[in-house]
Amino acid sequence: MSAIPVAAGLPLQVKDAREKLLAVLREVDPDGAQWVERIRARRPTTPSVVVVGETNRGKSSLVNALLAQPGLSPVDADVATATYLVFGHAEQWSAQACYPGQLAPVPIERPELVRWVSAGHELPEGQIPPRHVEVCGPVPLLERLNLVDTPGVGGLDSMHGELAMEAAASATALLFVVDASAPFTSSELDFLRRMGDRVETVVFALSKVDQFRGWREVLEADKQLLAEHAPRFADAELHPVSARMFEMAGTAPNEQAAGMLRERSGVIELQTAVQDLVVGRSAMLGEANTLRALSSALGVVHAKLQAERRALSTGEDEAESLRARRDALSTERRSSTRGWQLKLRGEINRTRVETTHEVGRQMRDAQAWARQEIDAADRDRLAGLPQQVDAALRTVSARISNGLAWRLHQVTETVLADLFSAEELDVIRGQFARTGGPPVSLRPPDRRPPTTEDKLLVFMGVSGGVGAGKLAAMPLAATMLSPFVLPATIVIGLGAGWWMARTRKHAANKQHMKQWLTDSIADARSTLDQLVAEQLIEAEQQLSLALDDALGKRITAIEEELRQVDNALKMGAQERSKQLGDVGKRIQDVAAARERAEKLLGKIRTLRDRG
Repeated sequence: MSAIPVAAGLPLQVKDAREKLLAVLREVDPDGAQWVERIRARRPTTPSVVVVGETNRGKSSLVNALLAQPGLSPVDADVATATYLVFGHAEQWSAQACYPGQLAPVPIERPELVRWVSAGHELPEGQIPPRHVEVCGPVPLLERLNLVDTPGVGGLDSMHGELAMEAAASATALLFVVDASAPFTSSELDFLRRMGDRVETVVFALSKVDQFRGWREVLEADKQLLAEHAPRFADAELHPVSARMFEMAGTAPNEQAAGMLRERSGVIELQTAVQDLVVGRSAMLGEANTLRALSSALGVVHAKLQAERRALSTGEDEAESLRARRDALSTERRSSTRGWQLKLRGEINRTRVETTHEVGRQMRDAQAWARQEIDAADRDRLAGLPQQVDAALRTVSARISNGLAWRLHQVTETVLADLFSAEELDVIRGQFARTGGPPVSLRPPDRRPPTTEDKLLVFMGVSGGVGAGKLAAMPLAATMLSPFVLPATIVIGLGAGWWMARTRKHAANKQHMKQWLTDSIADARSTLDQLVAEQLIEAEQQLSLALDDALGKRITAIEEELRQVDNALKMGAQERSKQLGDVGKRIQDVAAARERAEKLLGKIRTLRDRG
């Protein structure tokens, strides 16, 4: 569904404002303007579309049709996709298994792809399951967007649904695939309800319309169900498609017949709709990043100009106030007790306790869910449970990662607010933004090859995104909503299910499976607790250094303001009055520019919320 028509003139407004605001910034802070332009140059140029749906809804077949590459994403009826497939553009075909953290990607030959991504196939000898597989090739659609085929193990009422939601929350758009055999299931509607507040843009595809004559009735029923149970998506367009018909066009007897089949398949129309919506939305979110950087840089300039005006207008009183503030911060920095360090340590400990409790709760929930699956499973479903446990642990690790990153952001904000005034925070945040923020660069674990004694495979890394590597870019909404965002997101990935299934012999009966599950969850929780503790220790050290540096910079800035006051005291009244007028005009211009940036950010947020 699209919100672009609601604000059709917004892209032009944003472009015009961006250029004018950059001109204002260049005049008052050329270095700041260069920083904003670097931010804009680095913005993601390729949006991502994540394809989700219940098992056997035809997701992979539709992905192949959209890419015009039959058989590229495995579609065996008896095999569910077990890992993400991320499709991107390149001049030559290539594929690689990707691991966040310390393991290098492993090249894959295209004929071997099914062995890496399907739960029903054995991995090549000596290899371990990847977090995702990246496939790149000369496909025109992929020049404009990345396409992600999500795991098909289980359904949207299982942990697959949670994994799909985590992936979709960071994507530019979601392509939700249902089929024409029957209207929405209760689990699909429940997924949409839960997803409503987390996913900005959704495109619906009604697949297999060539196989079911009553697909039009199903389409109307789907629309009614959306209006009743997921009203956020009530106005969304459902695109009827047939991947099989599109594939048949490749073997048609002549081009006329091929063209007719492609048109009737609905795939071309879906391609166009996805591109028009996603590329435009991605551009707007990229502009939001630039506007946020502009607002931050203008805030720094505004604070400095205010200090300059005080220096020109208040004289000796301002000098005394600045000296007192400089001495207070210098004492704070030199003090053996360092109240701000105690505050930081206390907030980190609070985060450690909260995260430990959250790990325990998430693991208990995963175990309870898995035990219910065991109780309800037949022999075939029981055999596939290790992959489901693996998906559950990946979901838990993503949640803990997100929560830990947010808590560290809150810790930083709390300590900064204790140290600095609101006006000083504008400057400090701007400094953090330009230098990459408090440099929380978390070290990976020691490198060692996996062995058969390893009961748990753990990947740990630092990423700007949620989940696996290049799966999706960091949500730009974060930069739109907060003036200061901790740049490092801690990513802790667990791949316990697969290793447990291989290294522990267990009979295919429910009692033995429950014991295996208990051992798996216990090992995973122990490892996750240890990783969280280690990374919090590292984060405390890095934040302590960053905040100490911020204190030093603020003291230096105050000393510069004192020099300005001394210079102002030596001026004549006429010269001082003239400079006051000049500074006042610059303050007005900068304040108006920043206000304009914030208003446009608000409009982009509205666009996003309606999407």
